[in-house]
Amino acid sequence: MRLILSLLVLTFSGTALAQATDNWNGPAPADNVTYAYADVLRVDPIYETYYTREPREECQEVPTRYTQRSGGDPTGGTILGAIIGGALGNQVGKGDGRRAATVAGAVIGGAIGHNVDQNNGSQPGRVVEGTRQDCRVVDVEREERRINGYDVEYRYRGEVYMSRLNYDPGERLRVRVSVEPVE
Repeated sequence: MRLILSLLVLTFSGTALAQATDNWNGPAPADNVTYAYADVLRVDPIYETYYTREPREECQEVPTRYTQRSGGDPTGGTILGAIIGGALGNQVGKGDGRRAATVAGAVIGGAIGHNVDQNNGSQPGRVVEGTRQDCRVVDVEREERRINGYDVEYRYRGEVYMSRLNYDPGERLRVRVSVEPVE
């Protein structure tokens, strides 16, 4: 009886094993995989837009207008006026008169030079117009398009396929061919 029972168990276990291998949906064995080449029909780059910000200094000339608060230094005009006035006064008269005329010319020339220098130079309340450079740092947004991949259309054994790749394959594309039976 044990012998018959053992034979029955072996018979049914072989049938169950055969049924289990018929329904197996795992990966194809390595023997069923080959590699071949397909002809590339079309390659379309896929672009992605990136935005970046970078600081940049922008400067522009700005018109200005202001009123001066204090006068300039009239020393140069006073000294020059005194020298010229003294030289002219020295040309007049003789003896003590010449000395007095030189001193008087220097005093009068210095006063005139002082007034001229103040009127032509910086005078209190004088309006001055000009330009100044106004600079500031601004963020400039830059747009850049980069290739993010390629849509590749190719033909293998008369059938047309489409795949997205991260590289441009050129004229031929290496493909992996796997064969397994369909139930």
